[in-house]
Amino acid sequence: MSEAMEFVKNIKVGISIGNTLDSTDGSLAREVAPSAFETAWHNPVITKSLVDTMLDSGFNLIRIPVSWTNHLGAAPDFVIEKSWLDRVQEVVDYGYERKAYIILNLHHEDWNYPYYDNCEAACRKMRAVWKQLCERFADYDEHLIFEAQNEPRKVGTEFEWNGGDEEGWEVVNTTNRAFLETVRTAGGYNPKRYVMLPGYGANCKVGIRHIAVPEDKRVIISVHAYEPYEFALQIPGRRNWNHDTEEIDRLMRDLKELYTGKGIPVIIGEFGAMNKENNEDERAQWVRYYVTAAAEIGVPCVWWDNGLFEGEGELFGLFNRSDGTCAYPEVLKALTK
Repeated sequence: MSEAMEFVKNIKVGISIGNTLDSTDGSLAREVAPSAFETAWHNPVITKSLVDTMLDSGFNLIRIPVSWTNHLGAAPDFVIEKSWLDRVQEVVDYGYERKAYIILNLHHEDWNYPYYDNCEAACRKMRAVWKQLCERFADYDEHLIFEAQNEPRKVGTEFEWNGGDEEGWEVVNTTNRAFLETVRTAGGYNPKRYVMLPGYGANCKVGIRHIAVPEDKRVIISVHAYEPYEFALQIPGRRNWNHDTEEIDRLMRDLKELYTGKGIPVIIGEFGAMNKENNEDERAQWVRYYVTAAAEIGVPCVWWDNGLFEGEGELFGLFNRSDGTCAYPEVLKALTK
């Protein structure tokens, strides 16, 4: 078994703290307090108590999505605002100090769109941002994982969610390569840090077939998979799972054929099924099947918790951010047991 495959075996199950440090708001001035951005999408600031609750509930990986676009200075250095980087480090430390695994990424960026005429500029910014992150976290060990980018895609086009095209695949691979070269040539622990590379859009059907996997023993493939779509993610979709295993089974076959069966590890960095008309029992059954199928091919899963419980949006909230209570204990039990 490969070195990275052995490493991934240490990860049980993960959870993202979404719609918080990844929140963006172009109307806010760059120099405002980090909390103004962190709460821009109506979640409270992340607390150590919240992270402790998640870890005490059985998760041993916390994914921290971060958007950097609103916090970068001018070219060519694209200096990250110190107060923002300090805040991100503070949140990373909440989990890292407890020996949890942490995924830190670039999330809702507006500069890494995968077009040929944007590739060079995107690579420059990719190198500049990750160079600073490598310097800030140089002494953090293997518990801190760097994820190159989140769902890089042609936003607002016919190719956005269909798995991409040749141009998109090639540019995503190029920007991933710029990221990896930056990490591996940085100081401290970075030359041997475990890193995650997504395909186009982190797409689990087409995009996963076009990832250029480098000759690197510490690379993990990142995939996002809300399957079956009609139950897990579509609005309104359907509220009943109906034990519809076809798409989950297809996903696991593909991941094994393309990656894990060849000794290349995978983390499903986002998955979940949103709340629909109080369908907790259906979701819990779905979770049990999904994580069991993934475990059989050595793939850990990371629940997308965006803190949303009400309204017409994507209701993936699991933990109440204000008091740490779990809104769906059966879903939590299915995830962690």
